[in-house]
Amino acid sequence: MALLNKPHLMQRECDKWNERYPIGQAVTVRRDGGDVITTKTRSEAQLLSCHSPVIWLEGISGCYLLSRVTPVTGEATHG
Repeated sequence: MALLNKPHLMQRECDKWNERYPIGQAVTVRRDGGDVITTKTRSEAQLLSCHSPVIWLEGISGCYLLSRVTPVTGEATHG
């Protein structure tokens, strides 16, 4: 991973997410088995243990890497 061992860059990734998307944002998430579900965020994006940008999601125990979460925007819901 290009950002490994660069917590300041990973924190910037979290900060950018938090600036664009509020808690409660509709998202899709790619689960461990490869299936994709739609849910909502229940936290801000955070840096976990200085090495993983993550976010907590409604209806899911634990957190997921931001790289596996995609915001559902108005364009995605209409087309």
